[in-house]
Amino acid sequence: MELLKPFIGRDFLLQAAAVFLGLLISWALSRLAGRSRWPGTRLVFPVSWILLILLAREALSHLHRPVAAIELAIPAVLALTAIRIIVYMMRTISSGEQWLSAWEKIVTWAIWTLFLLKISGLLHGLFLALDELSFSFGKARISALTVLQAAVAVAASFLIALWASLSIEKRIMGAEILDMNLRVMLSKLTRTLLLVVAFLAALSAAGIDMTVLSLFGGALGVGLGLGLQKIASNYVSGFIILLDRSIHINDIISVEDRMGVLTKLTTRYVVLKSTDGSEALIPNDTLITSTVINHTYSDRQVNLTLPIQVGYSTDLDFAMNIMKDAAVHQPRVLKDPEPKVYLRSFADSGIDLSLSFWIADLEEGRFGLISDMNLEIWREFKKHGIEIPFPQREVRILEK
Repeated sequence: MELLKPFIGRDFLLQAAAVFLGLLISWALSRLAGRSRWPGTRLVFPVSWILLILLAREALSHLHRPVAAIELAIPAVLALTAIRIIVYMMRTISSGEQWLSAWEKIVTWAIWTLFLLKISGLLHGLFLALDELSFSFGKARISALTVLQAAVAVAASFLIALWASLSIEKRIMGAEILDMNLRVMLSKLTRTLLLVVAFLAALSAAGIDMTVLSLFGGALGVGLGLGLQKIASNYVSGFIILLDRSIHINDIISVEDRMGVLTKLTTRYVVLKSTDGSEALIPNDTLITSTVINHTYSDRQVNLTLPIQVGYSTDLDFAMNIMKDAAVHQPRVLKDPEPKVYLRSFADSGIDLSLSFWIADLEEGRFGLISDMNLEIWREFKKHGIEIPFPQREVRILEK
């Protein structure tokens, strides 16, 4: 009966009422937050509940009332809060990943197992047993508990760093007053700095001597000199591209034998999407060392030409008007500058004409547009008897 004494009577009912009242208030707050469509709505309920329970414990302690039941409820609510926070962070940084569901279950079972071990009094004994599984490495003593703590510290540090960097990146990318390249550069710098801080914090939490970093730095320098210089080159080139603003997201560029829309800039490569839907991953240093044609560097308007040859008996003014009308009838062709037709040269088989026109959406492709214009010109030429010459050969057979 002594064990059950804290959980019966008026004091227990008072504590249960405080916990239940906190539950109702937290539920109401989460419902209000849900109307705002805030992504972190799932965190409002457990976080507010644990805060209200802690406040109730302090109030009852100040009144010199028992708090044994509340002390038992706190670890359970803390476990629920930890699960919600960790799952929220994981979903934020890994939206739609297939492995996410499995890891959510692992995290949930691990936290509830720790809670059960805590309330049963077995957690301390488990820690002692893990600490006894140890070995010496030089002057350092490494145990299973130390390795487990280091793994948890590293995972927690990098999870928080990735979540924070992604949250900051969304705010930076949404700042339309900043240039797109500047937004991309700031987001990448933020992520890099946060990951470095997370790495250092994890080493410190795991009890690793920070002087080890000097040895790690030397090894990294040797690695860069022997085999990682290409990776370092791409990384530095990525920041140079962002700083000099030579190319931007959604620019139409040509690199070597590929042309497409620049859809993504990363620290190692850029993604170039062609009109056929294929995506090329081009290393950043290629954009630095090779000639890059930016079709939309200062203006998204692009000039295209359509060469056509007509016979020498053709009424050139009439044929040129037909060609111009074929361009004017296309909605993608700009009216200013207006399409123009030029007489390029007098060739062996006919007269070379060239239709020049401007478009502002090269990313939509050009072959479909040129095909439509060619078809209209062909129909009009055929309708009015305008000849498009082609090479002809006359073969004569001589009798001996």
